[in-house]
Amino acid sequence: MAIGPISMRYAKALIKYAQNQKKDDVVYGEMLMLSQSLLGNQRLKDVLNSPVLPRADKQKLLITAAVGNEPASEELKRFVKLVIDRRRESYIHFIAMTYLDLYRKSKNIGTARLTTAVPIDKATRDRVHSASTKQMKSEVELETIVDPSIEGGFIFDVDGYRLDASIATQLKRVKQQFIDKNRRIV
Repeated sequence: MAIGPISMRYAKALIKYAQNQKKDDVVYGEMLMLSQSLLGNQRLKDVLNSPVLPRADKQKLLITAAVGNEPASEELKRFVKLVIDRRRESYIHFIAMTYLDLYRKSKNIGTARLTTAVPIDKATRDRVHSASTKQMKSEVELETIVDPSIEGGFIFDVDGYRLDASIATQLKRVKQQFIDKNRRIV
């Protein structure tokens, strides 16, 4: 079976259950943390896919990845148990990502990522956040990333669209223009 239908089915079930229990905001925070934990840790994914590790340990591991030292919601505990019992732990990252997307759509929340060469101050971040919220006519989750390789300027990604005003990209364009012009001369 394909990853998409499995993750969608489990994520829809979780969001409906969490909404019925009026805990969808709590589960969203837990799934966000779980997604970030899985994204940054390939070893965690490998351990979850290991047939040697007992189910109870996998369950504890996933719950710890989702909440850290905080107490987990009952909804998350039940969901993780279901996923482990059905042997779908290899899909948990896709399920978490799908849940995040479904939650954001239901709450009309957009996502944006601002990449800069140097860290920005809080006032600039707040100004970008308010401008993107106003433009999209919905709440926006803004993530800021510092990437010195862009050499200056910024890259702003918002819901699948990209505004690339980085120095590195501009230098590549100028270089390509020179190459194209020199080809015509020869």
